[in-house]
Amino acid sequence: MSLALVYTRAALGLHAPLVTVEVHVSNGLPALVIVGLPEAAVRESKDRVRSAIINAGFEFPQRRLTINLAPADLPKDGGRFDLPIALGILAASGQIPIESLNNKEFLGELALTGELRPILGVLSASIAATKEQHALYVPSSNAIEAARPKSARIYGVSHLRALCEHLQTDTGLEPTLNQKPSYQTLKMPDLCDVKGQHRARRALEIAAAGGHSLLMMGPPGTGKTLLASRLPSILPPLDDDTSLEVATIHSVAGQPEHPFGVAPFRSPHHTASAAALVGGGSNPKPGEITLAHHGVLFLDELPEFDRKVLEVLREPLESGQVVISRAAKQMTFPAGFQLVAAMNPCPCGFLGDGSPRCRCTPDQIVRYRGKLSGPLLDRIDLHIEVPALAATALRDTQASESSASVRERVLKARAQQIARQQCTNKALTPSLLDSYCVLGEKEAKLLDQAMQRLRLSARAYHRILRVARTIADLAQSEAVLVPHITEAIGYRLLDRQ
Repeated sequence: MSLALVYTRAALGLHAPLVTVEVHVSNGLPALVIVGLPEAAVRESKDRVRSAIINAGFEFPQRRLTINLAPADLPKDGGRFDLPIALGILAASGQIPIESLNNKEFLGELALTGELRPILGVLSASIAATKEQHALYVPSSNAIEAARPKSARIYGVSHLRALCEHLQTDTGLEPTLNQKPSYQTLKMPDLCDVKGQHRARRALEIAAAGGHSLLMMGPPGTGKTLLASRLPSILPPLDDDTSLEVATIHSVAGQPEHPFGVAPFRSPHHTASAAALVGGGSNPKPGEITLAHHGVLFLDELPEFDRKVLEVLREPLESGQVVISRAAKQMTFPAGFQLVAAMNPCPCGFLGDGSPRCRCTPDQIVRYRGKLSGPLLDRIDLHIEVPALAATALRDTQASESSASVRERVLKARAQQIARQQCTNKALTPSLLDSYCVLGEKEAKLLDQAMQRLRLSARAYHRILRVARTIADLAQSEAVLVPHITEAIGYRLLDRQ
């Protein structure tokens, strides 16, 4: 009788808890039993493993095999356990040394030929294995992705036979080196493509500097989508830790190709369901708002989204996370995204463009805008109008300001915020506002008058202060002055209607 222990990782949201594969070979009639709460894909692994071992040139033991996946109360799914199960069988039957499995973890789905196929969520497993100072063996297709964490020891494996020879001789496989592209080498759409729209460009710069949410309203073809797509080009590059967190989210969602170091930009269609935005499934996966973590979530044609879908944005906008509850489990996903939305002023879109094309009745306009609830609009910091451009503005050959020059001002403002309060202005709590946004007598009086005339809520009051603080930071001003308050109030378009 012999017992072998092999370490691997399960997939639980954005985490990868340790799983110990215990393989016991005993006398008795030939049988293979897998216990430890395996789902269908794991139970089917017995047939894949048997064929892979035989086709790799090893002998499948004709004895009783008991395989336990511990801990027993953790659900296991997918083909990621094929490789550790096969290694456990080979070690327990004496075909590879048991001691060669120490301080190592293994992940991978086996083909019947013994080749390894890629799996999802390998980056979260790599981070966890690195913390434990374990070497991680993954399919060759996953090796570059898994090697992103610093000091990670990752080995890419193409075939079960090659891995076993490596474990027997400690030769044959070389660690995969970290390959991280630089931010400067990645091409993004430039803000210089936008003609005119100076007020909208200014609002975009303020939104980037403070991490504020933004709503643009205007007729079709005025550049709302164009402006939103340029926002990532003026955002600061993500640091290594933040980039790794973003990469982990995309890895779990099956989208590991996201560029390292670049803020994500997600633009779901207006037919998307609430589950598509929030995430869901029997084994919950991240939705669009989590995929936009540390980046931008752009909702074009905002009133065309189902109202129930839009209401799910309320809590994540405030808390920065989303909790998905299912019968058997509960997952918490990060959702620190920057919301950018665009809408038309009326159902036909031509209200206020200076032409008689709009035929919408006042009731239709009210009904159209009524699709957006007051509490949701209250959570959006900047409301601006994007008017139609004249032909002369479109023919203007003078180059607009580039994303690089705007990004410099954004970086200076962000650096000032981090040095002062260790967070962006978007994250300022009411108590922090009292400390870092002290108003003079004139400024306080102006804001009080705006509160009374526009009937603003306490939430809108605090958001005006945050925006004013960002405007002051862009002007390199320590104090929030009257011009900053005035400009911030001017970005509450829908509160004035």
